Amino acid sequence: MDRWDGQPVRYPDPAVLGLDPSFAKYRLNLAAVERLATGFRWAEGPVWFGDGRFLLWSDIPNNRMMKWEEETGAVSIFRKPSNNTNGNTRDRQGRLVSCEHDARRVTRTEHDGTITVLADRYQGKPLNSPNDVVCKSDGSVWFSDPPFGILGNYEGHVATPELPTNVYRIDARTGELTVATGDVARPNGLCFSPDESRLYVVVSGATPREIRVFDVVDGGTKLANGRVFVNAGEGIPDGMRCDTDGNLWCGWGGGDGHDGVAIFDPAAKLIGRILLPERCANLCFGGVKRNRLFMASSQSLYALYVNTQGVPGG
Repeated sequence: MDRWDGQPVRYPDPAVLGLDPSFAKYRLNLAAVERLATGFRWAEGPVWFGDGRFLLWSDIPNNRMMKWEEETGAVSIFRKPSNNTNGNTRDRQGRLVSCEHDARRVTRTEHDGTITVLADRYQGKPLNSPNDVVCKSDGSVWFSDPPFGILGNYEGHVATPELPTNVYRIDARTGELTVATGDVARPNGLCFSPDESRLYVVVSGATPREIRVFDVVDGGTKLANGRVFVNAGEGIPDGMRCDTDGNLWCGWGGGDGHDGVAIFDPAAKLIGRILLPERCANLCFGGVKRNRLFMASSQSLYALYVNTQGVPGG
């Protein structure tokens, strides 16, 4: 990856690896990985705002959210302090929804800039540290609640967990918080399949780590039939999003040959990789045609144009 020291980029980009012939249709041979910004401590939670042509993401240890403008490439601070915000998404009304480690809550930023608390307690007990969040087409908000933000003072503050590590659902109409599944050890990244019939969940508490897949049942309110979709082996999966063909693009770590993005088809076959010089924590699709993959990776933000589009709700 000498390009980051000013060396020229070759086309096709050798950092984009096709591991199966099926990946060829998603690769653009005249597109390369670009580093858009650097100088962060732990970049996470990218979310695209197409109406404003900008990207927001979290810099968790620095207690801030950042903004990158597509038109100019300008980088600025969007929010500080951010309560050590981690995962972000937009709801179907275009509002920012965020997981705040330090405040141990999920919030929504209204169009006028005011902040609404969507969830901070379950059955009277404080949440652990909401991590990743996705929105379903019925308006419900789903989030994972591992303890990472309360295990130390780097990404939040030390506290004793009082609840299991659940995946929760917030009802769009009533605001009621319910457990979608309690059957995941330290759930992390979340992603719906394009038809929303399945939810993928990264299991950070498994050794080796896993991506599990659940059926969405009971009128779209619960998760059932959890099974292993991917055994990560030596890899470290984190945040993930689906494209319109149902392929899972997953932020990945584990050192050289692993750091970057791993792409799995709907049958769980590893079909491609995007190799980065840093571990990728999370990603999203954006750009004018939703065909640009933005990758929040340790201390930097990267992007790559691809020949597919992301699905809504990520």
